[in-house]
Amino acid sequence: MERLSYKLLEEQGYDGYILKDAPERVLQFGEGNFLRAFVDYFIDIMNEKAGFNGKVVLCQPIAQGLSDMINEQAGLYTLFLRGQENGEKVSRKRVISSVSRCINPYDEYDEFLACARNPEIRFIVSNTTEAGIVYDPSCKADDRPASSFPGKLTQFLYERYNNKLPGVIILSCELIDRNGDELHRCVNRYIESWGLPDEFAKWVSDENYFCSTLVDRIVPGYPRAEAESICNELGYQDNLIDTAEVFGAWVIEGPKLIEDEFPAVKADIPVIVVNNVDPYKKRKVRILNGAHTSMIMAAFIAGKDIVRDCMQDDVIRGYMNKALYDEIIPVLTGLDKKDLEEFAAAVSDRFANPYIDHELLSISLNSVSKWKARVMYTVLEYYEQKKKLPKVLTFSFAALLDFYHMGEEMRDGALVAHRKDKEFLIKDDEWALEDFLKLKDSDDEILATKIINNEKMWGKELSELPGFKELVIRDLKLIREKGMYEAMMEVQGE
Repeated sequence: MERLSYKLLEEQGYDGYILKDAPERVLQFGEGNFLRAFVDYFIDIMNEKAGFNGKVVLCQPIAQGLSDMINEQAGLYTLFLRGQENGEKVSRKRVISSVSRCINPYDEYDEFLACARNPEIRFIVSNTTEAGIVYDPSCKADDRPASSFPGKLTQFLYERYNNKLPGVIILSCELIDRNGDELHRCVNRYIESWGLPDEFAKWVSDENYFCSTLVDRIVPGYPRAEAESICNELGYQDNLIDTAEVFGAWVIEGPKLIEDEFPAVKADIPVIVVNNVDPYKKRKVRILNGAHTSMIMAAFIAGKDIVRDCMQDDVIRGYMNKALYDEIIPVLTGLDKKDLEEFAAAVSDRFANPYIDHELLSISLNSVSKWKARVMYTVLEYYEQKKKLPKVLTFSFAALLDFYHMGEEMRDGALVAHRKDKEFLIKDDEWALEDFLKLKDSDDEILATKIINNEKMWGKELSELPGFKELVIRDLKLIREKGMYEAMMEVQGE
């Protein structure tokens, strides 16, 4: 079967949007599935609908990557957006033509620097994983290239500065807090440690925008099990097929001038520029992640295995909806209530995605720290505002205790547990698992008291929260008496 190419699309009479030639206006550190299903897709839409007229040149951030495969297909690939919208199953296909090529700077360092000298380059995008934005003191200015991403970016910016070119807009997509600010700090450390001129440091700060951003899209990526049948249906060989959910959101913190140069609004894509990204991160953590964490352990004990099955169960979906609309959204501040409710409705569609088998056990990884970050602060704010405890979110803590209390022994850094006759593993920080294992023979009152008073897990907030321990003990007894499923039904009816 012939490989995907511009020539093949022309011969097939492809009637979708294709942009064959345009200036390279974006340098992207990262060539993986996420950026290609997210940023490069959005740019493809902007090319079609808003006249952006720009190509993305990809830069492979580590020595091993996809550059050869991408270049063999001239940057082309097929993207499938699949999921559920307004309760309806959706599958959309699009050939993405926004990518021009991929550079491997470990083999093509001069080509990398040539991109820095391109006056058309205005945007830099990155997703180099959570570990990518780090300062590595072993990196040197004359490395070809520096091994760290911030080191490479410093080399790129210095080449651009030396050629008297304007600065760039840098959009960090790594999943860390204040990603743009952290990247800027790393670049400044390289400027200092490499002894680069003060004038360059000033140019970096004054002429470039390091934007913190929030990205949100689930990207399963290459559909290995379906790839052969998909290619047969497409009529061409595509080794870079990408898949993602339909939902996507990109929040960029930066000046309004970005809206003029990055015409997302005109293209009607879910990209917004704001003064402060933090309320949007809080929305995602409290609603999307909070719904996951407050539901999945109870649902697993109740017999479910994947998120989609939970959404098809009236009791479990009702439990989640009560947490979302009665307990989480009412105490969120900084965003419009209608916006929050629309986001929550999208969460329900995302959880029901018929194309993604999202396992509850995989979401349960590190649930102690997740419950603290995603749920605990909502519980505290709810009590502060309402002077009472949120019933479902408090119950979710009892479910967490019940889940971890199922651990029988430690094996290879995980707790071994059983649901009926089937073994499963509870995975978390080893110290947290050990603290639960010490209580495996304790009754509900001792279990709740010891864990609630565990300052390493929660600080002092939960132990000082009036009535919290008593309600958790009551919920544990309810679970013992009626089983998890009946208890979930009862708590949402209160």
